[in-house]
Amino acid sequence: MLGRLWARVIAQSRPGLCSPVMGKMVEWRRQYPAAERKKFYQNVSISQGEGGFEINLDRRKLKTPQGKLFTVPSEALAIAVATEWDSQKDTLQFFTMHLTTLCNTALDNPTQRTKEQLIRAALKYLDTDTVCYRVEEPPGLVELQRSEWDPVIKWIENRYNVVIGTSTNILGPNIPKESKQVFEQHLSSYNSWALVGLEYVTHQLKSVVLSLNLIDRNLNVEKAVLLSRLEEQYQIEFWGNVEWAHDYDLYELRSRTAAGTLFVHLCSESSTVKHKLLQD
Repeated sequence: MLGRLWARVIAQSRPGLCSPVMGKMVEWRRQYPAAERKKFYQNVSISQGEGGFEINLDRRKLKTPQGKLFTVPSEALAIAVATEWDSQKDTLQFFTMHLTTLCNTALDNPTQRTKEQLIRAALKYLDTDTVCYRVEEPPGLVELQRSEWDPVIKWIENRYNVVIGTSTNILGPNIPKESKQVFEQHLSSYNSWALVGLEYVTHQLKSVVLSLNLIDRNLNVEKAVLLSRLEEQYQIEFWGNVEWAHDYDLYELRSRTAAGTLFVHLCSESSTVKHKLLQD
């Protein structure tokens, strides 16, 4: 049943989608020292409590690494998390459960950061944004960066009425203070849960520009990840691919980026999946 529900959530919530964050990942792994653990439950379900939606593993309530009741704000997010647990086989592979990890970070807030600190953490990547740094040679890469990166920068500049620009200087472009204030004001409209997801996506892509293009649905996950690895992809095409290694890194990055983007969308939507879906 969770599989069917999850398919509907995807269709509704992610059209176009085929740091401190890492510190939180370390905190999660510290609480769960083994990368894998024998599966201890048979059935996964969700239920609605006073604080939101809960995950049930047989008769047990899922809890966070700090022992808090695992409660999420939307039914769709609860279904997504439950699907992660339901898809586990004989052993639990926590490193594959990106949505669960993000929820734990939002619930436990291990570094006790405020909303303002979360916004600053996400925007710090703007000064070192991947797509703003350009090479001067070789000519093939110069042209590739221009043709692939310029459109996403232009889209953001037009959408938010800001100036970003590019630079071949190691110090990067001098982004106006007014532009940074616009982004800060925009991110202040996000709730704290969505900001956790945004920072996670930005950390994966090393780019505020690509992250906002993705979250605002101007790019899909595959394209955003490709653009974040443009120079690496150029080198692979020139020198050749390392068998399995580059592909594994690519698929992992896609998985993390997709999970973070979906997390932002599900935490930003006020509507929930209709109750009748649970009865299908």
